Amino acid sequence: MALNMKQYRLVLIGVVLFPILMAAVVEAADDKLEGELEPFLGEPEFEVQQVFTGERFPNVVVTLDGTVLATWGSKSFKVRRSEDGGRTWGEEIIVADLGFHGGGVLVDENTGDALVFVDNDPPAPRHVYRSHDQGRSWKREDVVFHEDTKGNIPSLHMSEHGITLRHGNHAGRLLRPARVYGKVYARGGYNTAIYSDDSGKTWHPSEPFPAYGTGEGAIAELADGRIYYNSRRHHSTDGLNPRRRHIAFSHDGGQTWEDLSVSEVLPDGDQNRDYGLMGGLVRLPVRGRDILIFSNIESPKGRTGGTVWASFDGGNTWPVKRLVEEGRFAYSSLSAGRPGTSSEGWIYLQFEEGEGGGHMARFNLSWLLQGLTTGDGDVPKLK
Repeated sequence: MALNMKQYRLVLIGVVLFPILMAAVVEAADDKLEGELEPFLGEPEFEVQQVFTGERFPNVVVTLDGTVLATWGSKSFKVRRSEDGGRTWGEEIIVADLGFHGGGVLVDENTGDALVFVDNDPPAPRHVYRSHDQGRSWKREDVVFHEDTKGNIPSLHMSEHGITLRHGNHAGRLLRPARVYGKVYARGGYNTAIYSDDSGKTWHPSEPFPAYGTGEGAIAELADGRIYYNSRRHHSTDGLNPRRRHIAFSHDGGQTWEDLSVSEVLPDGDQNRDYGLMGGLVRLPVRGRDILIFSNIESPKGRTGGTVWASFDGGNTWPVKRLVEEGRFAYSSLSAGRPGTSSEGWIYLQFEEGEGGGHMARFNLSWLLQGLTTGDGDVPKLK
């Protein structure tokens, strides 16, 4: 059907304005998820408190309204909530009476829901629990996990928290680290990731991380849409140093991994054995910047010397570090506050410490910047 001049003009205006309007919508959504660097600066601040006793396995995430969720458990899965940016914490909420904490806790930034993962006996049955109310209540739901190209369904235990992708063709995708166990613990096993494009109802595995003997990974999306994967390595089968963190990238939303390298700066556990240690990782929600924070230990022997490092170029260099805990420090997890909420400007570090139990440190970037330089690149001017 031919268009008259008026209809033609309306169509032409629509063609011109639609991309502009969509860009405005995306920018408005981005404003809620990523803000300015300034809230993470100011006077240096650091504090730490115990949030769990006994058991193991930390993850920490921040919901869209700024509620901080600390998750924990190696016998039962539990959550504590903070509605004031981590200053005080509510009572423990039991999500599942039995089961290992699966790690990979994530906040679906499309819906605001929080998802947690439980393995009954890794790598046995996998369960997903969802909260619609910022972690106050949880309900188990049926989900589908698909096999990878090697015929394995990845285990959910144990890893750093998951993320919602914000950039590129796969914006809105849920992505979390996962792993496949070898016949003898980690030997022959490999890290991977699982992703969902239907709000967590169906999960697809990525291709394996390009190094075997790996497990307990951590991921972050960079501003250009690439996914940065930082992995523990229990055993080396290719001559690469297993006592340093292994790095790879995805250019397709977490479906494949390439550009494998070994960090010369970031240690993987105590340096007297080929065993590694789960580490924390987060990208600060600062628009247009790729500031990453990483946590692990810096120790010649034993799990002590909990430390955080900062990168200002998406993990290419790590020019500054600071000691968090001189004594015992094991598994750790990192998250960052949300713009415009009570959590804004804070970096959250939950870690296993001392005689058992979980501690939560919160600090700002200014505090970390007063640490030691590593000689690996330079700290840029941030103001």
